[in-house]
Amino acid sequence: MTNNKISKTSQVSKVSQAFSQEGALAKAINGFSPRQAQTDMALDVAHAIDQQSSLIVEAGTGTGKTFAYLIPAFLSLNPKKPIKIVVSTGTKNLQEQLFHKDIPLIKKALASNAQIALLKGRANYLCTYRLAQYQNSRGQLDAQMLQDLVKVKTWANGTQSGDIGEIVNVNEDSSIFPFVTSTLDNCLARDCPDYEACYLVKARQKASDADIIIVNHHLFFADMALKDTGFGELIPKAQVMIFDEAHQIGDIASEYFGQTFSSKQLVDLCTDVLQVHRSSLTDVKQLGLAAEKLQKTCQEFRLLFNYDPERGNWREKHKQSHFKQKFSDLKIDLDFLYQVIKLCVSRNEAIDSCFDRAVNLLAQYDVMSNVEAYGMSFWYETTPRSVVLHQTPLTVSDKFSAVVKESGAGWIFTSATLAVDNSFDHFAQHLGLQSAKQLMLGSPFNYKAQSWLVVPRYLPQANDKNRALKLAELAKPLIEASKGACFMLFTSYRVMHQVAEILAESIDNPLLVQGKMAKQKLLEQFVEQDDAVLLATASFWEGVDVRGNKLTCVIIDKLPFASPDDPLLQARCEDARRQGIEPFSQIQLPQAVIALKQGVGRLIRDVSDRGVLVICDDRLVNKPYGATFLKSLPDMKRSRDINKAAEFLASLSLSKP
Repeated sequence: MTNNKISKTSQVSKVSQAFSQEGALAKAINGFSPRQAQTDMALDVAHAIDQQSSLIVEAGTGTGKTFAYLIPAFLSLNPKKPIKIVVSTGTKNLQEQLFHKDIPLIKKALASNAQIALLKGRANYLCTYRLAQYQNSRGQLDAQMLQDLVKVKTWANGTQSGDIGEIVNVNEDSSIFPFVTSTLDNCLARDCPDYEACYLVKARQKASDADIIIVNHHLFFADMALKDTGFGELIPKAQVMIFDEAHQIGDIASEYFGQTFSSKQLVDLCTDVLQVHRSSLTDVKQLGLAAEKLQKTCQEFRLLFNYDPERGNWREKHKQSHFKQKFSDLKIDLDFLYQVIKLCVSRNEAIDSCFDRAVNLLAQYDVMSNVEAYGMSFWYETTPRSVVLHQTPLTVSDKFSAVVKESGAGWIFTSATLAVDNSFDHFAQHLGLQSAKQLMLGSPFNYKAQSWLVVPRYLPQANDKNRALKLAELAKPLIEASKGACFMLFTSYRVMHQVAEILAESIDNPLLVQGKMAKQKLLEQFVEQDDAVLLATASFWEGVDVRGNKLTCVIIDKLPFASPDDPLLQARCEDARRQGIEPFSQIQLPQAVIALKQGVGRLIRDVSDRGVLVICDDRLVNKPYGATFLKSLPDMKRSRDINKAAEFLASLSLSKP
């Protein structure tokens, strides 16, 4: 017992020392100064790791939460009692930042020799077997895909990691990538002739040998839900789990605890069957005929839905006779292809894999046809070429809390946006984490001195035909005063494009509109062009870090309530009503508050930042629930006067270089 107490005291001392004025971070980082909130978080993280308990931390922007969880994680590593630590982030970009920037700095500061691995999902790694399959293909690849294939082959000759993120001369959304990477469906696993040289296997082996593994939330929950039978576990068993940007994981967990069935899976199966037919099973003519017939039915199924991508209720669609009939045709054609493939089993590994995939797809089809299953939401989403059907559980609290309890590990959940009206109830209840320790740390920024919150009066309602025009007119003096340096964040693509068209004819600033180019490219151009204005929707509300006078004005078009037509939201609200729970206050309002906090967080990123936040929605001050939003936001200087805001911005723009 005494030794245990000494060990804990020693650990606390090490963590405190690392963050002190004379500690490891101060010696490694110029200008580092201790922050009490950062040290408090680090000590609680160290305690959760030591006690293998759960901790929820909201750490306001500027707290330094990344170091506050990484330092105690590194200091908990002990050669005499090896442990594994998994750090999960919201995006691949954050993974890269941790792996290439933050962790090397900490390793140097602590003189640590810990082994670190970066692990991504299988779609990020080159599959040499599939590359060889398709490198001589002509019939299935168009001219652009063939050009991209040549570039991939050139890169493949020199890569060490096989991470397709290294390829800079091929667009990240190129159609060639599904042909040169594997999916869970088409991977041959240990039957693959290239298994020993597989980049995915090597990445997972490196993760298996590492002390700290950096993953993203989608990969983490894919592993939890699937345990990828081809390779066993994706992520090795760990004693510590740390989730950064943890506000995202509720919806991601729901997605992976459910099931999906997509027409793309069927088309991919047909593509691979046709490849096998043309290369090695030319004698089985029915293979080609059956695959082509199913491909055609998949196209016809997609054409039943609206041209533009959408989400909707699959239960309701399934009741309509023409949808039900075409969905039934998919089953008939898939079953026919299955029967033909069955005749070819054991002739080669590729056709055997296709047989297994057909069996699994038939089982998934049955799940999506049983639309009356209890406790589930059945919904669909479309892309330009495919339809994805989802069966999503309405709650994951029982499953997730059981995983946490059975793991015997320490679980840390952190984000700048977890609390609603100073409470973690929304986050904790959704994941079954009510017994976790909770810590709320405010931002060190002086928002009263650094920023203004402006809620304009007399704007037209959201459905008014003049709404976009008024938003553009409101934005013009702010854009002029800030000399660009402005984000306009929207809750709808339609309004974003309307405002963009109006501004394009009335201001000279370069307009950067989401969808015109990749997100990272848009951000680079925004930073490079002094007077640029960026217009964007959901994906720019979080994970975007623009500091200093490059961004001094953020305009938000309205409170980000989820669309009432969203099928998953509808199902959750209906389930809440059945339980006697009021869905607006328990589901819709908390979701919107978290989303707004993320958008607001784009403005002030540093102690020297100054700026104006404009929320163009008077419900913030006219509706009773507006108080919940305001209590959850930083304490900014408030006004309704756009002219005062413009004057403040003009004073900031004078200091621009």
